[in-house]
Amino acid sequence: MVASFSSRGPSFTSPGILKPDIIRPGESILAGWPSNISPTIDLEDQRTVVFNILSGTSMSAPHPSGVAALLKSAHPMWSLAAMMTTADTLNNEGTPTTDQTQNPADVFETGASHMNPTNAADPGRLVYDLSADDYIPYLCGLGHTEDHIQVITRSHVHCSNKTSISEGELNYPSFTVILTSSGPSTITLKRTVTNVGVANSRVWSTKRGGPEGEAQETSF
Repeated sequence: MVASFSSRGPSFTSPGILKPDIIRPGESILAGWPSNISPTIDLEDQRTVVFNILSGTSMSAPHPSGVAALLKSAHPMWSLAAMMTTADTLNNEGTPTTDQTQNPADVFETGASHMNPTNAADPGRLVYDLSADDYIPYLCGLGHTEDHIQVITRSHVHCSNKTSISEGELNYPSFTVILTSSGPSTITLKRTVTNVGVANSRVWSTKRGGPEGEAQETSF
């Protein structure tokens, strides 16, 4: 279940990128607790504990961080897209993930859905590879200064040498499109996939779905 306090999409800054990226455990997590602070954080509470039950970003962030570290240790050249392309779209009961109202959660609540560390380490499938350098033309296009971008890249950046791209042009594992009611429109998005499994071991197919009145075509 997606917690009520979990952040939702879409992204207003980059609407072409599906947000959130992925969901992970973050509610009622058993975590270490400092002995000089009571479990209730009440100054009148004199109890001390070694562990406490906590919820929030501070609890959810360590999970994907740890999975990312293990993934990079096992496959240094992989991008972290493997975590998104191998996420579980069903819960541990084999049914769709729900929100706090017990209704099926939509993609702006789950993103790629719940991360699966085991599948991420051995996806045996296609992944969307994306390096840190691939983000530079996109960041330049957002209007960030070179100094600001260099804080992220930790290397010299020259936006004047880059052709700016939109978020839809990133080789991101997910994307969203905005359709208007002003009339028919055609949107083309391209992705490059990398087979991280055994070469020539599988035949791939696509599965499409969408709202009424919307058509999709996939070409290779």
